Amino acid sequence: DNMVILVDADACPVKNIIETLAKKHHIKVLMVSNISHHIQSDYAEHIVVDKVSQSADVEIMNRSKKGDIIVTQDYGLASIVLGRGCYAIHPSGKEYLEKNIDQLLMQRFVNQKTMQSGGRIKGPKKRNAQDDVRFKDALENIIQKGTQET
Repeated sequence: DNMVILVDADACPVKNIIETLAKKHHIKVLMVSNISHHIQSDYAEHIVVDKVSQSADVEIMNRSKKGDIIVTQDYGLASIVLGRGCYAIHPSGKEYLEKNIDQLLMQRFVNQKTMQSGGRIKGPKKRNAQDDVRFKDALENIIQKGTQET
């Protein structure tokens, strides 16, 4: 069964990199976004979901299968798809792995608690060109890994 790249596309800054690599390796791409984000692509299939919170995540979960690659900033979604035997990668180029996902989820939980009690947390660093390179290399590695395992 062929690998598919599923992208949590609403705020995804690396769509063009994903498409370039997917074309090169002849991998199907599904960009999942809500109705308020219009995505132009001559390569990826675009799946539009309604604006209900988590609907993109649910759509990605329903469509993902073992060996697929999920691109998302959502740790919860990453955790679920990892459990299904998918690869998961953050747009920063950080691959989610069984060994780091628990810590990431814990950190997210702590951050949420901090914010709920009026505290502040540091936002994500601004993207730079280095992030794009890191993402491209990481995605390329996952594609190689995934295609060798089949």
